[in-house]
Formats: sequence, C-alpha cells, structure tokens
Amino acid sequence: MSIYDKLNQLGITLPPVAVPAAAYVPFVQTGKLIFLSGHIARQDGKPWVGQLGLTMTTDEAKPAARAVAVDLLGTLDAACKAAGTDLNGVKRIVKVLSLVNSTASYTEQHLVTNGCSELLGEVFGSTVGAHARSAFGVAQLPLGACVEIELIAELA
Repeated sequence: MSIYDKLNQLGITLPPVAVPAAAYVPFVQTGKLIFLSGHIARQDGKPWVGQLGLTMTTDEAKPAARAVAVDLLGTLDAACKAAGTDLNGVKRIVKVLSLVNSTASYTEQHLVTNGCSELLGEVFGSTVGAHARSAFGVAQLPLGACVEIELIAELA
C-alpha cells in the first residue's frame, strides 16, 4: 500500500508547509538525509498551549504530539517532492527529537512523544517508521506550545 493510501485510510490530509516564524527554513536536504525543523503543536490553527504537570496531562498531550507528526509529514512530503520523489521514496525515519513543555517534576515526556512515534509507525510501517528518539522536558517552548518535534528522514 502506498503511503498516500495509508494516510487516506487513516483520514489524514497533509497540511501545506508552514511559513517559518523566524530566521530558518522548514527543511534542509544533505545527501540522502532530510532534516525537518521543529514543528510546534497546533490545534485549530493556533498553538496548542500547555505545560505538562501543570495545565495538561499526558493523555491530553499525546494527541498534540500526533498532530505535530501530521504537520511533520506535510513538510516531509514537500521536502521529498523538492528532491524529486514523494513520501514513498522515504527509506527510513531516522530520528525524532521531542521537546515537551513540562514542570521540573514531570517525567512522562516519552509517553507524550509516543503520539508522534506511533503515527509514524502506522504510516510507514514497522521497518521504515522505526526510529531513534529523544524526548526532553523543557521549561518553555515558543508561543507556549506543549510540544515541539523535529525529524530526520533518509531517502532511498
């Protein structure tokens, strides 16, 4: 099944690439690797604001990480097309780095990040979608967002 068929089956429509809010680009390709800039969680087009351990629970933030994954897929699609292929040309999701806006005592950043990792596995399958990962707790994120995630992918 193509990646696009899988996305359709999951009811996911890829968003357009967001316009950068500062001095950076949405993605960079070097060799066969594509590096995606961090994407913050958005809900209804606005930053998905919250701090884990204070105003949000793990169960409330996991869907935010999944929403970030959808946005990342939109950017990855554009990066693939710029490279002359599409999402079916992704050889591997190499790495996910997740920043979770959380209090000093909150320790479930990895569970929040599963919202992203699980979707990547659903979309790309257990081999291509399996990736190395880091999940960090941070004191704050841009615009008060609850989660920011970046991704590295390899093209075939």
